[in-house]
Amino acid sequence: MPSLTATLSTTHNSPITDEVRSGWTAGLRTQGRRVTKQRLAVLDAVHRSPHSTAEAIVDAVRQELPSITVQSVYVVLADLVDIEMLRKFQPPGTPALYETRTGDNHHHALCIKCLTVEDIECTVGHAPCLTPEQSHGMQLLSADVIYRGICANCQNQLATSQ
Repeated sequence: MPSLTATLSTTHNSPITDEVRSGWTAGLRTQGRRVTKQRLAVLDAVHRSPHSTAEAIVDAVRQELPSITVQSVYVVLADLVDIEMLRKFQPPGTPALYETRTGDNHHHALCIKCLTVEDIECTVGHAPCLTPEQSHGMQLLSADVIYRGICANCQNQLATSQ
């Protein structure tokens, strides 16, 4: 099976603008957190490589802050998830993955060959996107769906190898 860390080295298409950083700063302050270089470096790393593992995030953050400890990155990740500035999800059989896309109810598609993860928009447009037969009296807020399949690149590789 391919390495998830290697698979997730692709970068995000949208640049990190002053507007994005201002949003992070405001979000941290709104949640009563100080704006630190460690928090901003983690947000930056996750934004640049969405669907990254903690290990990949540590590697990316260390390019900016070489002396940061693994423990510090994990503490920042957990805190940013707690205040909903990062989303953490874990497809079956993989380590947890992180992304800066929060506040919506999108889903994910996972290639079973190369482990690429892609965002899938909510099919209904509002949470929870899926209506279960039974809610057991709960007010449902979101639905986490992971579609498993074979991405276009892997399909092409399979077709040319036959």
